[in-house]
Amino acid sequence: MKKLSSFISAFICLLFVLPIVSSAEQTAPILTMEELSIQIMPEYSFHPEEKKKDQPPLLVGLHGTLMNKSAEPQKGQIEIPLPLKAKDFRIGYVADYNRDQTKMNEIEYEINKAKGTVSWTTSEDIQPGELYKFVIEYYTNDIKVEKQNHTLSYKFVSFADIGMVRILFLEPLKTESFSLTPAAESHQENGYGMNMFMYQIQGTKPGQTKEINLKYVRSETKTTMDIMNEMGDKTATSTAVKENKTLPVGIIIGSIAGISIVVIFIIALLLKRKTKQKAEQTIHQEIDLGKADDETKKKRLRGMLLNGSITEEEYQQLLNKLAN
Repeated sequence: MKKLSSFISAFICLLFVLPIVSSAEQTAPILTMEELSIQIMPEYSFHPEEKKKDQPPLLVGLHGTLMNKSAEPQKGQIEIPLPLKAKDFRIGYVADYNRDQTKMNEIEYEINKAKGTVSWTTSEDIQPGELYKFVIEYYTNDIKVEKQNHTLSYKFVSFADIGMVRILFLEPLKTESFSLTPAAESHQENGYGMNMFMYQIQGTKPGQTKEINLKYVRSETKTTMDIMNEMGDKTATSTAVKENKTLPVGIIIGSIAGISIVVIFIIALLLKRKTKQKAEQTIHQEIDLGKADDETKKKRLRGMLLNGSITEEEYQQLLNKLAN
């Protein structure tokens, strides 16, 4: 089985002129990775520019949180290794957050095929002790299909010291069976019947690995997003997220950060969500500031409702706002 390897690391190359130091000091991390959330979403949606749709797509979202450990503000280049050699690899989205975490900035990036990395320049200075968040989405066609049987082997390799790694698998809608080896540490089901499975790794070291094998049976050829669109404005009949018996609901919701461009605007903000009032204000800001057309915004809203980041009442209010 072909393996999809995700090599994740981060370092910053300062744009400022610094005193000459030894090579060892130059490679010491100025930014440390505090948290990395990885979202694995088989058959969720196709790349926006994908024309051939005869292969089940795989969408992977990365949401990283870095901290400036130096005594000076920093602004420079972030470089992240990605599996550029994966089958039909395509980047869908790269963004970072502003200082108060209320806005995402879609940013220009460069791909270095020789090094196998994607890089960009931070949108703002990162103050001492301040967190810097980024989001990367990419698509591959690494799901293997034999009749109705679908398989995927995902391997995470830590390339740095990371405080917390969360790996979340989302089961496609209308899947007949779905299994993960080893078994996930926690399981959630939302009101649309979409199952979410999470693994959590505390304090990873460079070279540490986590391999997860996925098997499922699915005869449906439509993506989860297509099915959601067909549901239209129908809302879930039960609460958006059922009570989790193994981990607090807040932890599960927080782990969904990086899910996809369709829902990333709100899901990522849940990691720092303090009050309902602030969340509602942020929702309106992101919808107002988004560059997408109204139909794409409606799809994002459906995704937000699906994952419990907004209530049915908020969903209807925002739909009315778009209509006006």
